Amino acid sequence: MQTIRYELLDAAGGKVALVTFDEANSPINTMCRQWQDDLVELVKQVQLDRPQLSGIVLASAKTSFFAGADLKATMRGTADDAQAGFSVIERMKQQFRTLETLGIPVVACLNGAALGGGWEVALIAHHRIALDNPKIQFGLPEVTLGLIPGATGITKMTRLLGLMGAQPYLLEGKLFNPQDAVKLGLVHATVATPEELLPAALAWVAANPKAQQPWDDKNYKIPGGTPANPKIANALIVAPAMLKKTTRGRYPAPEAALACMVEGALVDYDTALRIESRALAKIMSGQVARNMISAFFFDLNAVKSGRSRPGNTPRGKLSKVGVLGAGMMGAGIAWAQASKGIATVLKDVSQEKADTGKQYSASLAEKRVAKGRMDAAKAQALRARITPTADAADLAGCELIIEAVFENRELKAQVTREAEPQLAPGGFFASNTSTLPISGLAQASSKPAKFIGIHFFSPVDKMKLVEIIRGKDTDDETVARAFDYVQQLGKLPIVVNDSRGFYTSRTFGTYVMEGAAMLGEGLPAALIENAAMQAGMPVGPLAVLDETALSLSVHVLDQTRADFAAKGKPYTATPGELLVERMVKEMKRPGRAGGGGFYDYPAGEKKHLWPELRTLFEKPDAAWSVEEVQDRLLYRQAIETARCLAEGVLTSVHDANIGSIFGIGFPAWTGGAMQFIYGTGVDAFLHRAEELAVKFGAGFVVDPKVREVIERFRPAY
Repeated sequence: MQTIRYELLDAAGGKVALVTFDEANSPINTMCRQWQDDLVELVKQVQLDRPQLSGIVLASAKTSFFAGADLKATMRGTADDAQAGFSVIERMKQQFRTLETLGIPVVACLNGAALGGGWEVALIAHHRIALDNPKIQFGLPEVTLGLIPGATGITKMTRLLGLMGAQPYLLEGKLFNPQDAVKLGLVHATVATPEELLPAALAWVAANPKAQQPWDDKNYKIPGGTPANPKIANALIVAPAMLKKTTRGRYPAPEAALACMVEGALVDYDTALRIESRALAKIMSGQVARNMISAFFFDLNAVKSGRSRPGNTPRGKLSKVGVLGAGMMGAGIAWAQASKGIATVLKDVSQEKADTGKQYSASLAEKRVAKGRMDAAKAQALRARITPTADAADLAGCELIIEAVFENRELKAQVTREAEPQLAPGGFFASNTSTLPISGLAQASSKPAKFIGIHFFSPVDKMKLVEIIRGKDTDDETVARAFDYVQQLGKLPIVVNDSRGFYTSRTFGTYVMEGAAMLGEGLPAALIENAAMQAGMPVGPLAVLDETALSLSVHVLDQTRADFAAKGKPYTATPGELLVERMVKEMKRPGRAGGGGFYDYPAGEKKHLWPELRTLFEKPDAAWSVEEVQDRLLYRQAIETARCLAEGVLTSVHDANIGSIFGIGFPAWTGGAMQFIYGTGVDAFLHRAEELAVKFGAGFVVDPKVREVIERFRPAY
């Protein structure tokens, strides 16, 4: 066997089979095809040795116990592979079932993480012993990858925790550590060191010669009852509707998991396993699963591993960072830094404004203390790391200074010249601009090679993505140090090259302006907003424009016109931009902060669409379909992403996909803006884009250069 080591240990009462998972040339154990074949061989050997065995111990030679399924194999599957997938799943389950019904105790020694299929391997055991380390994680996060736990996970967790108790772990992918697992009854004992695992397992084997799974006891009942129980039945009546509200019908995995839980609870154990296998085979061969695995496993790991980090600069951490501007963005950056142990100097034009910026962090800390998510001492230490000031001299010694002032080129130049001399030797300077080209802003710097864009998203305490923008003179070392800084904050860095709007703002702009353009064409505002959300966008385009301020969009438009005019070129505004300009300049509707935009915001009441939109823009005879509205919103962003890749603004598909999902809310079921193209099928996508271009203009045109880059970056698994 190439992935499993098998040995017999002398123990009280007979031999104990020690089964050690040890996949060759891999840092982790996975359910690869070789492991599945080895599992069959293992079971045959155990059956041969059964007369002399008093128990079985499952262990790992890796730092983790077991990592789960072979996701590359899943990525290669198609809808035609569902039947074969069902057979593979059933074959594996047959081995699991044989091991747990031999009439001898089986113990799992959990020395590290057991996630997904790894936790299902742990569930083979009648008794689970874990290393008492709060950083170790157990659980079934398959739904976050578009899959379901189909190797006994749904059936067993439902029978162990009950229909209601198991839902967070099966429908949401909630994870738990060893102590949580003990409280749930999923882990039966913990030990302090890895060396104690095997002796504890052997002792339990000796003390429990007749062990069996709980559901194999004829008197066993599911905790809380089956769906026939009136209380459970009443809860299950609303469960599908609540789930649909969350998934919007775009994520088949949670809905399939719920169905397996309910149906499986109504039948015997072995039938429940087959129900689960059928559901997994169908889900696994579907496009949504492949999209989500592509994004949330392969692309996310590429970002986290630093594939976009240039050069060979040694990794490092910053200890003191300055932030210019104590408004919402600057205050949020200060919080992000202080919460990770970085001493922060928060500067504004007055001490009062700087103090107000610090109070933002104090308020966030107080809320966490009140909810038990932070202790008072840590909150106090966090506040102490932020030094509010109006004096640029207090920035002395900062390894990085980030300006987060208003989107005005002259203002940014002024604060850059004032603060940059305070940098520590070898320090670097960053702008948090969301739209202004970094190369232009770097002209105010005395060291443009050490000037970079670090674009945070609001609210900083919640948004994981940070866009790092390389100016034309920015050197590799500065990009690498910015990358390390973002990871030090626990956030996700993507690296892009300089251009107007960079990647995220530029692409997100196409989303909101396409929504505005549709309103200008006469489509109902409610249709646009609801279709967007049903497609999987977190917020409708008109609502987003209100939140970010229509006046800001007009300011950016004015700046763009001025920049083009300075180069002797006219700028042709899009229909969406012109409509937003009318809203601000003619109708005096600047957005939420200014009292109202596309929406009204009555005090103490829920916001609602501005009634005048119907009179001003909507046309009763305008032709539309929900599918076409959704296509326009998603295709427009995907095409702009491909253009960014063709122009060199983006340099990788993984940055494109992760940037689109975590930065602009592109629907997770698509796997990101580029994966949306590949998941749709390149030919089918291009054909639909041509149809949209004929009807709705140049925004949907995919020129030969963009077509070539789509083909060149097509992923191979």
